[in-house]
Amino acid sequence: MTSDPRTAGPRPPFPGNQQQERPGLTSKMTPAPDHGEKSYVGKGLLAGKVALITGGDSGIGRAVAIAYAREGADVAISYLPVEQSDAEATAHWVEKAGRRALLLPGDLRDEAHCRDLVARTVSALGGIDILVNNAAAQTVNEDLADVTDEDLEGSFRANVFAMYYLCQAAVPHMKPGSAIVNSTSQQAKIADKTMLIYAATKGAIASLTIGLSNLLAPKGIRVNCVAPGPIWTPIQPIVKNPEQIETLGADTPLGRAGQPAELAPAYVLLASREGSYMSGALVPVTGGTPMY
Repeated sequence: MTSDPRTAGPRPPFPGNQQQERPGLTSKMTPAPDHGEKSYVGKGLLAGKVALITGGDSGIGRAVAIAYAREGADVAISYLPVEQSDAEATAHWVEKAGRRALLLPGDLRDEAHCRDLVARTVSALGGIDILVNNAAAQTVNEDLADVTDEDLEGSFRANVFAMYYLCQAAVPHMKPGSAIVNSTSQQAKIADKTMLIYAATKGAIASLTIGLSNLLAPKGIRVNCVAPGPIWTPIQPIVKNPEQIETLGADTPLGRAGQPAELAPAYVLLASREGSYMSGALVPVTGGTPMY
């Protein structure tokens, strides 16, 4: 990877005609996303820790799983059952790093499943030190009338309710020094007109992060969030048309979309002792697009 941020990842145009049905698979993307498989080098920052990562099968979640494993953590991976092939690929990289991988398929919109994820992680891996609320549902709209009740309820259940249930279940098992890292988005502040519901959920996540930080800091548990910009993950060929895919990231100051591997260091920082004085923070990783 070059040190020039303008060329550290593929620049547009991307091949436009690669739309996928939900939830999308990494294997069908061109070019293949970079999750740090060949580049991420660990420093032992998470040695002996246990992390639960939602949406850990692909995209940012896979990059974080690889980085956490190389930093010394065992990793539980939450994903939808139809994403089994992607989840197994992530587990391969975790195990190749010498760490344990726990595969946990299911739907985060189900409260009972969220609570079961934590219980199974604690039972199989011996505890939980890090919770990464990363999985998200994204819907697009052309007009206000296009937003359905199903879109509204499903998005909030997957993106916001699940985060609440997971935190509620995980915190009783966490000790001082534990961390919660949430994935919000630049859409929390920019709020594109075609992403009304998605942006609203990401705004809620940003606010919940601050509130949870205030609540849990006295327990020695830090809570932060990362706000990605346009990142080359399977969600892109699901929700974008060919023209949008071709030009993804071209309007950022750096002129390109980010790669999942470029997000992982932020999640490591926020989960490790390196970020010990950070709580309630929102860390933008947006290719230079301002959020404030």
